[in-house]
Amino acid sequence: MTSPTTSTGIFTPSESEPTTTPAKAKKGGCGSGCDDKSSTKIEIDERTKERIAKHPCYSEEAHHHYARMHVAVAPACNIQCNYCNRKYDCANESRPGVVSELLTPEEAAQKVLIVAGKIPQMTVLGIAGPGDPLANPEKTFRTFELINSQAPDIKLCLSTNGLMLPDYVDRIKELNVDHVTITINMVDPEIGAKIYPWVHYKRKRYRGIEAARILHERQMEGLEMLREADILCKVNSVLIPGINDHHLPEVNKAIRERGAFIHNIMPLISAPEHGTHFGLNGQRGPTSKELKEVQDKCSGNMKMMRHCRQCRADAVGLLGEDRSQEFTKDKFMEMAPEYNLEQRQEVHKGIEKAQEELEAAKQELEVFDLELTGEKMLLAVATKGGGLVNQHFGHAKEFQIYEVDGRKVEFIGHRKVDHFCQGGYGEEATLENIIKALSDCQAVLVSKIGDCPKEELHKAGIQTVEAYDVIDKVALEFYKQAISQ
Repeated sequence: MTSPTTSTGIFTPSESEPTTTPAKAKKGGCGSGCDDKSSTKIEIDERTKERIAKHPCYSEEAHHHYARMHVAVAPACNIQCNYCNRKYDCANESRPGVVSELLTPEEAAQKVLIVAGKIPQMTVLGIAGPGDPLANPEKTFRTFELINSQAPDIKLCLSTNGLMLPDYVDRIKELNVDHVTITINMVDPEIGAKIYPWVHYKRKRYRGIEAARILHERQMEGLEMLREADILCKVNSVLIPGINDHHLPEVNKAIRERGAFIHNIMPLISAPEHGTHFGLNGQRGPTSKELKEVQDKCSGNMKMMRHCRQCRADAVGLLGEDRSQEFTKDKFMEMAPEYNLEQRQEVHKGIEKAQEELEAAKQELEVFDLELTGEKMLLAVATKGGGLVNQHFGHAKEFQIYEVDGRKVEFIGHRKVDHFCQGGYGEEATLENIIKALSDCQAVLVSKIGDCPKEELHKAGIQTVEAYDVIDKVALEFYKQAISQ
C-alpha cells in the first residue's frame, strides 16, 4: 500500500519501506496497568462533528491538517494564578500568557487577513490573552466584529478564566463565537486558594478561600450558560502535583455534568526562569507518566484532549509549530491582505480529500493478520502533520506519542525536544535529553535518521523505523514484528 496523494502537496508517495530491528515490548510505561477507560470511545453526533471538523484544538484529527492563530489584544487580567507570569518580548518561549507585542483590534484584523491569505489552512482565530479576553471586553469584541465582517469563514474562539463569563455569554453568542475555553483547576475552594492568590471582582480584591469560591461559582455558572446557548466548551486544567492532581477527576465530573465538550488536562510549566510563584518556590510539574495517568482516569467520562501544545497568546500555524515571527507588526503592517474566500475553500477541499484518503488507508489496515496480544507499547513519531511519518529525526522539535496494542493506534501526547541537528551537526547533550524524553517508548518512527543517533537510541533500548507512510500503518507493522519475536 502506498500513501494517499493529493494536489495540495500534503501527502506524497511512499519514499521508503520501514526498516527496523524488532524487539519485545517494554515493560512499564503504559503497559497493561493502564486504566481501561482510556480506550472508551466517546460518541459524537454528526452536527458536532461538523462544528469541530476544522478546529485543531477540539479535534485531534483536525490538528494534523488545520492551523490556528491567536491575536494578543487583551493585556489585563482579573485574577492572579501562581503558575502565570505575563511578560512580553520572549519570542523563544512557548507557553500561555507570553507575547512579543500587543495589537489593537484594527491591527489584529489586518494580521488575520494577512495570515488567512498566506496560510489558507488557518481556520480558527482565538483570543487568549496575554491577560483575560473578558477582562478586556471592548478590545476582544471589537476584534471579533471586524473578523466576522471581513473573514466570515474563520471560526472565532476565546479562552477565559471564567470570572466574567456569565456577564458576556449573550454577547459571545451574538458574535458567532462557537467555541469557548475555560481554565478550571478546581471545584474545591480550599484547593483553589493554593492556586489563586487573589481575584478582582466588582471593584474589590478578594483573597484566599473567598476568592477561590467566587471564581468557582462564576465558572460553573458560565459553563452552564454556554450549554444553554449551544456554544461548545473546552475546559483546560493545569495538573499541579501535590495540589490538584488527585482532585482533577472531581473537576472532570463537575464539568461533564454541566455540559463541557472536551477536557484538556495539561502539565504545569514551572521553570524558575519564567518567574512564576510556583517556579520560584520549587513546585515541580508532572512527569509524562503522571500526566497520562490522570488523563486516563478521566478519559472514559468525556472526550479528552491530548494534543495541546500550551500555545503562546500570539501563536500562528499548526499546533506544534510557531510561525508568529513571520508576522510581527513591523512585517504584517507593510503587507497587503491576500484573503480570498474561494481560494481558501479550494485548499480546504484538498485537505478534506486528503483526510478521506488517509481514513481509507487506515481502513485497509484491518486486513493485517495479527496474532494480537493486547500488550500495549508506546511509539514516538517525527511528523510535520498530515497523519504521516514524514520528518527527519534531527529536524524534530517534538515527537508525537502513540499507544499501540495491535488493534488500534491511539495518539496520547507529545514530547517537546531541542533540535538534534544544529547547522548539520548533532549535539551530544541534546541527544541525551531526547533519549531521556523518549525512554518509555519502544521505537522512534522517522523519515530519516543518521547512524550516530540510531546507534545511541539502540543502546538505550529504543528501536528506529525509517519510513514515509501513514503513521498507523508503520506503527502496526512494527508492532507485528515486535510481538512475533
